Amino acid sequence: MTNHGYPDRRSLLLGAGALGAAQFLPSGAFAQVPKRGGAFRVGISDFATSDSLDPTLVETQFSQHLQWQLRNNLVEAGPGGKLVPELAESWEGSKDAKTWTFKLRKGVTFHDGKSLTPADVVHSFNTHRRDGSKSMTKPILAQIATVKADGPDAVVFELHDGNVGFPALTSSVGLVIIPDGDTDYRRGMGTGGYILEQFEPGVRSRVKRNPNYWKAGRGNFDTVEMICIKDATARANALLTGQIDAYNAVDPRTVALLERNSAVRINRVKSKAHFAFPMMVDQAPFASNDVRLAMKYAIDREEIVKRVLGGFGSPGNDHPLSAAYEFYDGSIPQRAYDPDKAKFHLAKAGEANLRVQLHVSETPFAGATDAAVLFKAHAAKAGITVDVAKEPEDGYWSSVWNKKPLCTSRWSGRINDDVLLTLGYSDTGTKAGWNETRINNPRLNTIVAEARKEFDTGKRRALYSEAQRIIHDEGGSNIFAFADFLDATSRKLAFGELAGDWMLDGCRASERWWFA
Repeated sequence: MTNHGYPDRRSLLLGAGALGAAQFLPSGAFAQVPKRGGAFRVGISDFATSDSLDPTLVETQFSQHLQWQLRNNLVEAGPGGKLVPELAESWEGSKDAKTWTFKLRKGVTFHDGKSLTPADVVHSFNTHRRDGSKSMTKPILAQIATVKADGPDAVVFELHDGNVGFPALTSSVGLVIIPDGDTDYRRGMGTGGYILEQFEPGVRSRVKRNPNYWKAGRGNFDTVEMICIKDATARANALLTGQIDAYNAVDPRTVALLERNSAVRINRVKSKAHFAFPMMVDQAPFASNDVRLAMKYAIDREEIVKRVLGGFGSPGNDHPLSAAYEFYDGSIPQRAYDPDKAKFHLAKAGEANLRVQLHVSETPFAGATDAAVLFKAHAAKAGITVDVAKEPEDGYWSSVWNKKPLCTSRWSGRINDDVLLTLGYSDTGTKAGWNETRINNPRLNTIVAEARKEFDTGKRRALYSEAQRIIHDEGGSNIFAFADFLDATSRKLAFGELAGDWMLDGCRASERWWFA
C-alpha cells in the first residue's frame, strides 16, 4: 500500500490479510521485543470537562486517547498513514468502489467476554447515522446507503457513490466498535487493550491492561493513567520530577532546556498538523475575499515559525495539505508577508481602517497567544488593528472555535487528502461541524466528490491540485504554519516508528509503547 490511505488498485480492492504477531511489533531506533508491566502516566494538554466516552462526541485528544485505549476500529492508521487491518482482517471493494466487504477477525472478545460479531459493527456505525445523532461524522457517513451483516464474519457497506478511500475512513477515532445495542457508553465497553477503571472528565482517567487482548505485542502496560495538565510548564515539571512518564505538546521554547536532562527524550515527528487563524467567509468583514487576502498578506509566517515554533515547523501557505500528504501541490507560490499588498486589498474592499478581534487560547497549541500577538504587530504595519481576546482554556473547542468569526485553530493530521478536505472545506464538513471557515465553493464541493471516486492517480492529483489553489486563493484559512509534533518522554519508555497524524504516536502511545 502507498502512504496516506491511497493504495494501488489491487491493494485497494483487496485489503491486507491477517497480521501475524510480528507485524504488530514496532520497528526503528528504539524497537525491541515489547515487555509487559509498569504504570504508564501521561500528561495531556487538550481536554475538556465535557469529555465523555460517547464515541459520537470525541472532541479532544484526551478523549481520543481514551477511546483507543478501550476500543478498536475496523482499520488502524499506522505510521506513515499506512492502513493496518484491525478488527477487520481484510477488506475488498467492487470495481466501482461502491460496495465494500470487510471480513472480521476471529477470536476477538469484548471486555465482558462477548465475542465480536458483524452485528456489533452494524450497530456501531448506525449509532452515528441514526436520527438525532450529534456525531460529527454523521454527515460524512451519509455516503453509506446501507450497512449489513453478511454471514457470521463479514459486513457489507453499500455506498451511494464510489469512494476509493472508504477503508481509510473507517479508521476515524469516532468509528470505534462497541457491542450491539450498547448505549451506556460510561462503561467504556470495547475490544481494546485496556479496561476502564476511573474517568473524571477534565481531571484524569485510569485503565488497566486487558488480559485477553487479541493483539500480540500491544497493550503492554499494567495500568495507564492520563492526567489533565493544561499549562506546558507544569507538564514539563511533572516529567522532570517523575510524576509522569510522557506528555504531549512540548513548548518549543523549552526543548533546549529539556534536552539537557539525560533522562528525557524529545520526540520530534514531521506531522500533518497545521496552525491557522480561520476567518468565517459568511460573516463580515471576511465575506470579502479582498479582506481575506489582506489578512493573509499581513502575517509574517517566517517569524512565527522561528519565534513561536522555535524552528520546529515550516511556513504555511493558506491551504491545508503539507508535503506529508500524497497529493500536495508544491508548485503553488508561497505567500509571503507583504504589508503593501495587504493595504492594496483593503483599499479594494473599502476597509482601509480594518479592525478585527482575534480570539485565542493556549488550547489549540502552546504559544498560540504569542503567535496572535506577533500577528497583531505584523498586521499593524498593513493598517489592520487586531485586538487579541484571550479566552478561557476549558471549553475552547465547544465555545470559541467554529463560533467566533476569527479565532485560533490547530488541525492534526487526517488519514488522507479526501478526509481532510471533506471535513474542513466542503458543504459536508459544514454539516459535520468541522468546516471552520464556512467556505461553500460549488466547484470545490464538486472536486471533493469527484476525487473520492477517481481511480486514476493522475486525474485525482489534478483535482486535488485545483482544490488547493481554490482554498489558497479564495478560502478563509489563514494557515501560517505546519508544525512538527513535539512530545517529551522518559528514556525508560520504548517504542518504534512514530505516527504523525496525532501527537503521542497518533494518540495510541498507550497501546504501542512499553517500558524497556
